[in-house]
Amino acid sequence: MPTATATLRNLQISPRKVRLVADLIRGQRVAQARDILHFTVKDAALPLRKLLDSVVANAENAAAERNDRIDTDELVVSTIMVNEGRTLRRFIPAPRGRAMRIRKRSSQVHIIISDK
Repeated sequence: MPTATATLRNLQISPRKVRLVADLIRGQRVAQARDILHFTVKDAALPLRKLLDSVVANAENAAAERNDRIDTDELVVSTIMVNEGRTLRRFIPAPRGRAMRIRKRSSQVHIIISDK
């Protein structure tokens, strides 16, 4: 049962927004997940599509090392996890000489594909 993994770290989109797109492709075949990400209008779709292409390339490379042949379009996105990355803290002026904190959140995405 061949599996392949890839990780995207420090994506400057909040995890809540990335999870909306990740939920669309969880459990889908790779070919169908590519189509979904291609036509999704959210900003997180492009980095997730690149990550999906990366994990497919990892699977092809691992199969080539084993002298094995796999059909990458039939592989399934078995696991996709979106975790919170580091948070950048910025300050903006507020009334009466105070400062307000702005939190710029980032994400870490882990994806695993495998055959059924």
